[in-house]
Amino acid sequence: MRRLKDIGEFGLIERFRKSIRTDPSVIKASGDDCAVLKLDKLNYQLFTCDMLAEDVDFTLKDKPYLIGRKAIAVSLSDIAACAGQGRYCVISLGLPKDTPLKFADELFKGMRDISRKYKVNIVGGDLSRSNKIIIDVSMLGQVEKKRLVLRERARPGDIIFMTGELQGPASDKHLKFTPRVEEARFLARNFKINAMIDISDGLVQDLRHILNKSAVGAVIYEDLIPLSKGVRNLSAALNSGEEFELLFTLSRREAQKLLARKVAEFKPIGEIRMKQYGFKLMDKKEQLINITPKGFRHF
Repeated sequence: MRRLKDIGEFGLIERFRKSIRTDPSVIKASGDDCAVLKLDKLNYQLFTCDMLAEDVDFTLKDKPYLIGRKAIAVSLSDIAACAGQGRYCVISLGLPKDTPLKFADELFKGMRDISRKYKVNIVGGDLSRSNKIIIDVSMLGQVEKKRLVLRERARPGDIIFMTGELQGPASDKHLKFTPRVEEARFLARNFKINAMIDISDGLVQDLRHILNKSAVGAVIYEDLIPLSKGVRNLSAALNSGEEFELLFTLSRREAQKLLARKVAEFKPIGEIRMKQYGFKLMDKKEQLINITPKGFRHF
């Protein structure tokens, strides 16, 4: 009998995806950071959902306020990866019946505060008893049609950029990160971004998603990878999930325009190549190393 671990997380997603059929109101279904739906003449609607599970995405040692904040922030990060803004969300909670009321209050306060900051309306949800805490957020967002960015339009010659720094698997960044909504909107307003994703499963694995969707290859440069102070293990940092930085590509001409703006938050780390080139890292000795993704997977 085959089990989930035999096909893995992405194998299971693909197994389900093959049987999905959508109508013309769906512009982009499964396979990107958000589903993209028809809305009006100028805008698309974005739709995403994220589930946090106790002992997988957080532990009871973490502050409940930060757990609640994260539950909203991860969906905002998905919306940002498509260059949009969050608008509405519903929240489903599974809680053990002996959960302290103070814990539940702090959990919700974290959700409420970040929702207010990013002008997201909490419009409902559901509650259920469960053995461990489960938080599921479904969020609707909006993006102008001319500014929508997906994973599938990277082109050979594009320069690969990312925001921020990689902090590695030992960091508590996954609870405190700032969703890059403002940065994504700045990019979409001022530059032609070809492809974008947020780093939720590791830089290498998420860049691989762009490469696969765009049918291209890439090289990234060890000397250019921005690492937080104290990070020593490059491989661990490249494969660390839940960094929630933006990873994006744009043409060389657009990249020059971006660099001319001298915004320290945006850093070039590599270049898109033809598909047959593969996916490589150039190390500090200028040796090319084939990259195999080792990012986070649930199965």
